[in-house]
Amino acid sequence: MVSCVSGVVRQDGVVVNRLTSATSPYLLQHADNPVDWWEWGSAAFEEARRRDVPLFISIGYAACHWCHVMAHESFEDEQIATYLNENFVSVKVDREERPDVDAVYMTATQALTGHGGWPMTVFVTPDGEPFYAGTYFPPTPHHRLPSFGQLLEAISTSWQNERDRLESAAARITKTLAERSAVSGADPHDKPAVQSAVEAGVDELARIYDSAAGGFGGAPKFPPSMVLEFLLRYGVLNDDPRVGVMIDGTCQAMARGGMYDQLAGGFARYSVDAQWVIPHFEKMLYDNALLLRVYLHWWRESRNPLALKVVRETASFLLNDLRSAQGGFISSLDADTEGHEGLTYVWTPAQLNDVLGEQDGAWAAELFTVTASGTFEDGASVLQLLRDPDDVDRFSRVVLLLRDARADRAQPGRDDKIVAAWNGLAISALVEAGELCDEPSWTAAACEAAQLLIDVHLVDGTLSRTSKDGVRGNNLGVLEDYACVAEAFLVIHQLCGGANWLDQARVLIDVIIDEFGDPATGGFFDTAASAEALVLRPQDPTDNATPSGWAAACGVLLSYSALTNSADYRQRAQAALAPLVALGAEHPRFAGWGLAVLTAWLDGPLEIAVVAAQDDLRLADLWDAARRTARPGAVFVKGEPGDQHPLLRGREPQGGVPTAYVCRQFLCNAPTTSADALIEQLAMVD
Repeated sequence: MVSCVSGVVRQDGVVVNRLTSATSPYLLQHADNPVDWWEWGSAAFEEARRRDVPLFISIGYAACHWCHVMAHESFEDEQIATYLNENFVSVKVDREERPDVDAVYMTATQALTGHGGWPMTVFVTPDGEPFYAGTYFPPTPHHRLPSFGQLLEAISTSWQNERDRLESAAARITKTLAERSAVSGADPHDKPAVQSAVEAGVDELARIYDSAAGGFGGAPKFPPSMVLEFLLRYGVLNDDPRVGVMIDGTCQAMARGGMYDQLAGGFARYSVDAQWVIPHFEKMLYDNALLLRVYLHWWRESRNPLALKVVRETASFLLNDLRSAQGGFISSLDADTEGHEGLTYVWTPAQLNDVLGEQDGAWAAELFTVTASGTFEDGASVLQLLRDPDDVDRFSRVVLLLRDARADRAQPGRDDKIVAAWNGLAISALVEAGELCDEPSWTAAACEAAQLLIDVHLVDGTLSRTSKDGVRGNNLGVLEDYACVAEAFLVIHQLCGGANWLDQARVLIDVIIDEFGDPATGGFFDTAASAEALVLRPQDPTDNATPSGWAAACGVLLSYSALTNSADYRQRAQAALAPLVALGAEHPRFAGWGLAVLTAWLDGPLEIAVVAAQDDLRLADLWDAARRTARPGAVFVKGEPGDQHPLLRGREPQGGVPTAYVCRQFLCNAPTTSADALIEQLAMVD
């Protein structure tokens, strides 16, 4: 005897909540709700058909502050839960586990409301077609929003009395979304056209740049990681003073503001204001992985000590706070502590005095902009570091004491699932940072995470998006997973060696082509052809919080083609890049990764091979010059005479001395045995 009552399944007298067996920490947060939650899947839709009711789909993620708020106000309310259970089939979705589901219904939400966000609130037919969508709804009417209870009653009444109208609207909305999501194809492009589009993107970024506070646009202000990576690459090839201003201004402002953790490193998700003062306190793996790489590249170009400080502290944050027992990197730290946003991180002058004493407390308050009135809530302040301390030793002592005191406070929750794409981003950043900053422990940790992806996530060429506690999840990888993990394997192959990493990358790249390719556009879908069919197959070349899977796939195809001398893979990358050209020119804020890849394509990318006899100590300077190049998308390998790697085959040390070969699509400059001469070659822009 199985019956369903108030959020639980009663089986043979035993109460079992459906979500208790979920692997998602976000779903587990809702396991005790009185709402009769279902996980996403065919069973929920079959139940809706059987009961002849619509589905309520609630989409969020574990670190989301307003998701927690709505859960407390509405999903823990017995009266609301009873109404939901009687009139809807309620489905709870972790957007980080199911980005495909999130993408489909976020498109609907944005189309219907003009904005989007989480928690996402969507009502759909038993066929999955949306007819109403929104984000957060309060428990009582507020600012033109109905209460959540009022909304439920209105939807249920309309379903019962105006079914035909709702179903017609749902079909019309779905058809419109499918038409909007279609990406136009383009003919293969030439270099002048691409160069013109890239320059137009820079012009647009310069137009919208916030010269007073850094960044682009107004509040809320998100870290423009992909745009900064593009600008860093563009600046290597083009003498445009605007580019340095945008990079320096934005990187300085983010690192000195409240969005950056001034005590322990790591960035919060975004700033709620335009001046980078008050963060939304959740800390995401993907933001910190992307920003680690940005600040590393900024330091490589500028040698700015602030950049190196951020690199070291952010790498430490990844290793100390986001590393799992299995060696991967977990998804996030929560925005809330004990139900209060930012409670772990904020300070009052009195709290500083309690930890540091009055003299050091006053000094720290002035340095960190901790005021009597506060910059946050209830008179508390978020720490900022708007200038460098005048006493470095005193500053170090103060930071250590405050960090230890903060560790004794209640800490935010952890979303400890492993997401393949985000681990790919972290691995790439940490390997590169470890090599450039001479921190082998960073490189070793990144390689351990990469091995976890192979051992747990990758089975017979199929990549699972998530795992938890070393157990592979049931969620198939989407395009960004395959692309970001393949890139991580290529980065390890170049900087650490090992043909196996190149082979593993090819496995994933071939799946990208076979399973995600779109013959109509030359580009890619976000989901595999063999994946679960949704009401529309998502396809989006624009960046979001992470690089678009489309652009990431283009980048990894381009890198692989350069490493292997493969014309087929290069042509595949080039065809997929074509639709990104207009997007980058017109909407560069949302096409930073595509523009970064286009910049690499414009530059070749360069192929650098360094060959030397085994254990030749003279290799070090030459290899260091190669791996420190900032040329966009450049690939590099080292090996011995006779090595059969495509970039090394037939290459010999000149006069028995370590030798570097710099090529572009295997058209090569004269080989050089001098690190200075190699640096000069790499600085030349055609």
